[in-house]
Amino acid sequence: MYISNEGLLVILFVGLVAGWLAGKVVRGTGFGIIGDIVVGIAGALVASFLFPKLGIHIGTGLISEIVYSAIGAVILLLVVRLVRGGGRF
Repeated sequence: MYISNEGLLVILFVGLVAGWLAGKVVRGTGFGIIGDIVVGIAGALVASFLFPKLGIHIGTGLISEIVYSAIGAVILLLVVRLVRGGGRF
């Protein structure tokens, strides 16, 4: 699989925005810029695996990818918070 430089920049941008949005929604302090990118990309992976299994389709385009990834990142952050401690949302 080959990813162009532009494709890699788009993935990083979407991951950063999605991770930042998820941090704001979950009211976390965030994990820093690299952590937010990782959470956003991991959230995109979670969403791309989970949503088709549930029959959920948001749409196409950059904005829908950001929303899709942010929802996945929120789910991921909620799971991390439950596992890490406190058990509170």
